[in-house]
Amino acid sequence: MARNTMETSSPLYAVIDLGSNSFHMLITRQLADSVQVVDRIKRKVRLAAGLSADHILSEQAMAKGLECLSFFAERLQDIPKENIRIVATATLRLAKNRADFISKAEQLLAHKVNLLSGIAEAKYIYLGVAHTNCSLDKRLVLDIGGASTEVIVGHDFTVKKAHSLNMGCVTFMQQHFRDGELNADNFSAAIKAAEQAISVIKEDFSAIGWHCVLGGSGTMQAIAEVLNHQKKPPIICLALLYQLQAQILTFSHVDSINIPGLASERSPVIASGLAILIALFQQFGIEKLSLSSGALREGLLYEMLPNSRKVNIRQRTIRAIAERFHVDQSHADSIKQQVLLIFNQLQAHWQLPNDNTLAILLASCDLHEIGLLLEYKYHQQHSAYILGHADLPGFNLSDRQLLIAFVSHYKGDLKPTSLTKQSAVAADLALKFLIIMRLAVILCRRRKDDKLPRYQLVAKGDTLQLSLSALWLKQHALIHDELKQEHRHIARLGFALNITCEQ
Repeated sequence: MARNTMETSSPLYAVIDLGSNSFHMLITRQLADSVQVVDRIKRKVRLAAGLSADHILSEQAMAKGLECLSFFAERLQDIPKENIRIVATATLRLAKNRADFISKAEQLLAHKVNLLSGIAEAKYIYLGVAHTNCSLDKRLVLDIGGASTEVIVGHDFTVKKAHSLNMGCVTFMQQHFRDGELNADNFSAAIKAAEQAISVIKEDFSAIGWHCVLGGSGTMQAIAEVLNHQKKPPIICLALLYQLQAQILTFSHVDSINIPGLASERSPVIASGLAILIALFQQFGIEKLSLSSGALREGLLYEMLPNSRKVNIRQRTIRAIAERFHVDQSHADSIKQQVLLIFNQLQAHWQLPNDNTLAILLASCDLHEIGLLLEYKYHQQHSAYILGHADLPGFNLSDRQLLIAFVSHYKGDLKPTSLTKQSAVAADLALKFLIIMRLAVILCRRRKDDKLPRYQLVAKGDTLQLSLSALWLKQHALIHDELKQEHRHIARLGFALNITCEQ
């Protein structure tokens, strides 16, 4: 009997990152053009904490790191050697006795460990962002590690400028928050030290400029988790950082930090990481930062995969999910066609931007029926759940929120709560885009392209005038009735849909 398994058709890939704070192992396989995460393993080794003032790595720190790698070694046995990348970063760059550790690590892992320079690490971090974020805008990318902070400006897959600063959340914790003590003086000293380090590169980076700021380090992820616990959008601004600083200073020691949503393992280095992040915001005049879904490990991984730069990351994700959940792609394409027709008719009247919001709406058309694979009755909730928990490279957290809002309400009762909670676009604009999708879905109800009508749609303020053939409406009584129901649905939110018959 022939075997047709993912394992025989798709080999595994592994990336190991020997970071200054944590050791990470990422194991994936490539399915069609998409990447499926098979396993993630993370251990808080805090290698940088074992680095002395004269840059000698302690025996205890090395033993803890090697113990972790012995666990990783077991998992590497079934992965082709050409599909493995193992890298070491800032702490081992600084350690004078790194050769001893790296030699023992290579024996354990039966694979070469590549010591990345600061610039190489920065470039891979940027590529991880480029491979997992859809925006083509010029980006400023920030990454705060345990012993280094990387700053990169780039566009698409091209790095314009990269720099690695010798400061990180673990080393700053040792230097400025000795014995874990928290007070306003040591916090201010940490921010000032970080600003002095950043000031050397500030002018060169500012001269290039950027359109958006992305970050994916543990500090930024921890802050995003606090925001998520508060039911707030995952957008980081300087005012929020000041609030967190004030909140942290209510505690006298890092061990006593207790902020809802903050993981306990993050508490020992949140103050030092936050000090560095505040300095970055202040020095570069950053207004807001969005969380990236990729960084160093993703950069190493995607650069291993064939043709990874040739396939649009968002389309790769959509296609993979659509195939996995057996989406009726012909029907999805019909809805997208109607969405674009309606958008073109309403764009000027409603001042609709042709930007990422439209792209998210079209992605929603592709994915709104993925929940049908489970059952029909609650398929919208199932679709929302799947999209809320799936890996979605190419969609940041704000994109995901808007995608879920559209999918959750593409038909039936309209509840504005999810539209107000998402942070990708203003709620009133999101509602207008959602109305476009809902009308397109109703008009495509028969799921047959040759039965779609010709129509004219005009907006006068918040009132829509839809003109349809009287004969077509007579032949499609169910759709006509659903359009009438849609008038009642959107009327609750201040909109109106009037239907006129053309002879």
